[in-house]
Amino acid sequence: MSDSNGTPSKAKPSTGFSTLSVHAGEDRQKLAHSLTDPIVCSATYTFTSTQAVLDYIHEKQPREEYGRYGNPGERVVERKLAALDGGEDAVLFASGMAAIVGLIMAKLNAGDEVIFFDECYHRSREFCTKHMSRFGVVTKQVKACDYDAMAAAITPQTRMLISESPTNPHLSVVDLEKFGALGKKYNVETLIDATLATPYNCRPLEYGIDYVLHSATKYLGGHNDLLAGVIIGAKEQLEPVRKLRGIMGAINSPHNIYLLERGLKTFELRMQRHNANGQAVAEFLANHPRVSKVYYPGLETHPYYEVAKRQMRGFGGLITFLVKDADWKQTAAVVDGAKIARIAPSLGGVESLIEQPLVMSYFDYKPEERAKFGIFDNMIRLACGIEDTVDLIEDLRQALEG
Repeated sequence: MSDSNGTPSKAKPSTGFSTLSVHAGEDRQKLAHSLTDPIVCSATYTFTSTQAVLDYIHEKQPREEYGRYGNPGERVVERKLAALDGGEDAVLFASGMAAIVGLIMAKLNAGDEVIFFDECYHRSREFCTKHMSRFGVVTKQVKACDYDAMAAAITPQTRMLISESPTNPHLSVVDLEKFGALGKKYNVETLIDATLATPYNCRPLEYGIDYVLHSATKYLGGHNDLLAGVIIGAKEQLEPVRKLRGIMGAINSPHNIYLLERGLKTFELRMQRHNANGQAVAEFLANHPRVSKVYYPGLETHPYYEVAKRQMRGFGGLITFLVKDADWKQTAAVVDGAKIARIAPSLGGVESLIEQPLVMSYFDYKPEERAKFGIFDNMIRLACGIEDTVDLIEDLRQALEG
């Protein structure tokens, strides 16, 4: 939701958002007088003398020592991402999954508990239920946006509450004030995966959330050509995460870092088109006779519309919908009929992508498991890119009616 100046009521950076996207985190004068930040391809960094090494150790000088602990370009992008989300610090990882794995491993110990809303990304939940359990961490799941159920699940051993907002693929929107208040009341840290929202549409830290996660592979990079992830929060809280990353080696390559910084330059411009396309396409689908249901928080029929309107500037480009009275093969025919959107996983790039969650992500699951996660045979997930709105709508029309 925007104020009269077009700025979200809970997200008011002192500098304009696009200006931050272009300039935040960067030095004004750079190596070789370059306008863009150089790609530093070095696995190790030299010192002029032993005294220089000692100065680096004792004075904690802001420079690099070894590539696994950081890269000059990485520091720039981390500062930029922290500024966009209104955080003190950011830690960049090789992927979104590497980021959440790094945070969880840095923060949880044997005997600790973590609680998820059950619509969170299935790989995030799988990491905890199948892998952290081997080290004595207990994972609980409660119904998405049921704050009473989450509160009831909290025990003295609970250390972290986790959710996406909006969730994927159902696009449920978490009331961030309630979620953050739960964490504060019970002295439990909170994490919101805001990949679908992006810092342009919502800044969870301003609602009292401790950590924000983004798969930067998606909207932040924006061009379907890199993998990256980031955790944003308070510097002191992120320090153990950064140290563990240095041990894990879950870092990004210098070229990927460059691509991410370049993608961020046009971030606001791209998000404006993603938001516009998502809203227009969702409204078209909601009125099409072959569509029985549309999941999109920008529609007044969405159960969390009021929460979304209060917290978000726009609602993104991801839409999930159900094809009326269709089995999985008839649904696949609609996916195959699309001429503009490519059949692929992921989202947030300039190209529109379309997929059938049953086939793409849940094919190996039993029917009762898919039903439990709300994955239906006639479900389609569409990630609108930045193509012309009218072209996307006409392409969907012919795919549905063909």
